[in-house]
Amino acid sequence: MEYKKILVTGAAGFIGFYLSKLLLEKGITVVGLDNINDYYDVNLKYARLQELGVKRTEAENWNQEVISDSYPSFKFVRMNLEDQDELSALFAREGFDAVINLAAQAGVRYSLENPMAYVDSNVVGFVNILEACRHHKISHLLYASSSSVYGENGKVPFSEDDRVDYPVSLYAATKKANELMAHTYSHLYQIPTSGLRFFTVYGPWGRPDMAPILFASAITEDRAIKVFNNGEMSRDFTYIDDIVNGIIITLNNPPVSKKEQPLYQVFNIGNGSPVSLMEFIETMEHNLGKVAKKNMLPMQSGDVPRTWADTTSLNALGYESKTSIQEGVQKFVAWFVGYNSK
Repeated sequence: MEYKKILVTGAAGFIGFYLSKLLLEKGITVVGLDNINDYYDVNLKYARLQELGVKRTEAENWNQEVISDSYPSFKFVRMNLEDQDELSALFAREGFDAVINLAAQAGVRYSLENPMAYVDSNVVGFVNILEACRHHKISHLLYASSSSVYGENGKVPFSEDDRVDYPVSLYAATKKANELMAHTYSHLYQIPTSGLRFFTVYGPWGRPDMAPILFASAITEDRAIKVFNNGEMSRDFTYIDDIVNGIIITLNNPPVSKKEQPLYQVFNIGNGSPVSLMEFIETMEHNLGKVAKKNMLPMQSGDVPRTWADTTSLNALGYESKTSIQEGVQKFVAWFVGYNSK
C-alpha cells in the first residue's frame, strides 16, 4: 500500500522520532505532533526535534506548524490530542492517508501518582484520534498498545490470543481501552486499525525514565542502581531499529476484510527472547567499563516479573528482531556517553 502523507503523533518521543526519520527517508511526507509534556526532560525531546531539523524556539509554540530545516517534507506542530477542535482542523488541512498514534502518557509507576494524565491523553486523546480518522476517511490507523496489557499473565510467551482482562496498572488499563475502542470504530465505521503491543524498547535517544538511561546514569555517577524484585525479573528488550522496521511492516499490511470480522488487528512487537535484568546490567557494566553499585529492592506495585513476546503473527508478515542485547547495549552506551559529554 502506498502512502503519501502520514500523521505521526508523539513525534518528539523516542519511537516517534525514529519512525518519523525513517518515513522521511522513504520519501513520505510526515506531519509530527507532540505536546512536549514534562513527564521527562523536555531538553531531550527538543534535541530529538533538532535532529529532525526543527528549532526549539519554533517548536515551543502551540498549534503552529513548523517546517523542518533538514527535511522539506516534515512539519511539526505542538498540540494536545485532547484539543479536539485543533486536531480536527489539522486533519482537515492536511488530508492524511494514514495515522500512526504513538502519543500517550507513558510510564507504569507514574500512573499510580497521576491517574488523570493517563485518562486525558490515553483515553480522551485516543477517542479524538478515532473521531478524526472517522470523519476524514483515514485509510489506516496504527496505534501503540503495550505489553503491559498482559498483566501478570503466567503463560509464556505472551500471545495475542491470551486473555488481557486483568491489568495491574492504570497505564495498562488505558492501553487495553485503546484496543477496545479501536475494535469498536473498526466495527462501526470500517476504519482499518492495527494495534502494536510494544515490549521493552531501548536504544540511543531513549526515554530517561527507562532502565537503560537510569542504569547508565547511576553507574557513571557512582550512584546505586535500583534493582527491583531482587533482580529476579526478565524483559523482552527490543532494539529501536527493529521496532520501527516492524511498524513500517504493519503499516504496509493493514487488516484485510474477512467475513463478518471488523478491519482490526493487534500484534506483539518485541524481540521474542527475554533477557534477565542481571544479564542486562552486566552487559551495561561491560560497555561502560564500570561495576554498578546495586540496591536490591522488592517488586513495585503495578510491575510484572517478566515479559516475553510471541511474535509469530508479525513474523509471518516479514518482521524480524535482529539486534542482540550485546550489540544494542553497545550502540546505546556509545550514544549515551557522547550525548552526555556535550
